[in-house]
Amino acid sequence: MVDSKKYAFKVSVQTAYLPDQSNPEDNKYAFAYTATISNVGNIAAQLISRHWIITDANNYVQEVKGLGVVGAQPLLAPGQQFEYTSGTLLATPVGAMRGSYKIVAEDGTFFDAVIEPFTLAVPRVLN
Repeated sequence: MVDSKKYAFKVSVQTAYLPDQSNPEDNKYAFAYTATISNVGNIAAQLISRHWIITDANNYVQEVKGLGVVGAQPLLAPGQQFEYTSGTLLATPVGAMRGSYKIVAEDGTFFDAVIEPFTLAVPRVLN
C-alpha cells in the first residue's frame, strides 16, 4: 500500500479550442490542453511516463502512451509544480480525455497520478 500523504501528485487541466488549426468540414477539431502537475506529497518524485485515453463523441477511443511529457521527465520536490501545454485532434466538436502519469519517488516507490476526466468542446457547442 502506497502512503497517499507521502506520495501524492495533483493534476489540473485547462483546455482551449484551436479554430485556426481545425477544419470542421473535414471533421478535424484541434484542442490544446495545459496540465499543471503539483507534488503535494512530502517526498521528491519524478514523472516517468504518461497514459492518455481520448474519446470523441462517436465513442472512438485513442490511447497515447509514452515516456515523459513534451520531452521532459520533471523531478519535483515537495511543493513544486510543472506546467506544460500539448494538444490533440478529434473528429467531433466534443470529446473527453483522462489518464494517468507514472511517477517514481526518490526512494524508488512507483505510483500513479490520476488525471480526472475533462471535456474538450468547441465553444457554444455545449450549453
